[in-house]
Amino acid sequence: MTGSETPSSFRLAYVPGVTPTKWVRIWNERLPGIPLTLVGVPAAGAAALLRGGDADAGFVRLPVDRTDLSAIPLYTETTVVVVPKDHLVAAVDEVTAADLADEIVLHPLDDTLEWERPPGLPALERPATTEDAVELVAAGVGLLVVPQSLARLYHRKDLTYRPLADVPESRIALAWPQERTTELVEEFIGIVRGRTVNSTRGRPPTPPQPKAERSARKGGGAPRKPAGGKTVGGKAVGGKNPRGATGGGKRGKPRRRP
Repeated sequence: MTGSETPSSFRLAYVPGVTPTKWVRIWNERLPGIPLTLVGVPAAGAAALLRGGDADAGFVRLPVDRTDLSAIPLYTETTVVVVPKDHLVAAVDEVTAADLADEIVLHPLDDTLEWERPPGLPALERPATTEDAVELVAAGVGLLVVPQSLARLYHRKDLTYRPLADVPESRIALAWPQERTTELVEEFIGIVRGRTVNSTRGRPPTPPQPKAERSARKGGGAPRKPAGGKTVGGKAVGGKNPRGATGGGKRGKPRRRP
């Protein structure tokens, strides 16, 4: 896009737990004339935000409906259980869902994990948000299972977390509307995928050159003749033989033994 068609900025949505700092820095280095605007959005509202045109692309949590959205999976997060620091779980390195069977495990309404059945015992009410659930864990009401990035986002000094095995995991993806795959979207995809500034994406590869042509270009002319004489029938003559004698003369008679 050029001229008046170039947008004034690129709008990038991101859900809680995602830190887009690295990609934003690279964007600012490569496209300093096009500001990147960050748009924070709850995980449940990310797809609607993209479809509504309020962002050009966004970091979302899978799954998303790909009927009209394209998505590139980026990474999978570790699932952890958030507990008070004095809880028994804090004394081990890893726990399983079975270890939480007798614990009250909070299940917020904005939970990003796909459960067939959440672990532990359900609370009387579901907290409205993950942030509210963290506050309840600190109050001793129950425990909370979340992606590790959310445990870090809502970290408190009186809480800790441990990896939880045999449970669903959350996947982060870059998504955008299929019908609005603009040049700037392609540019950001390249940044996320690690393409360099000199990436050859979209450029035809350089055709291989014949060896003789490469040699001629490097040397500036035809191959040199063998040193020391003429060529007859494609063979060199008149040069030195392996023993250092001059070629072209007759061999002497062998000496008789005395």
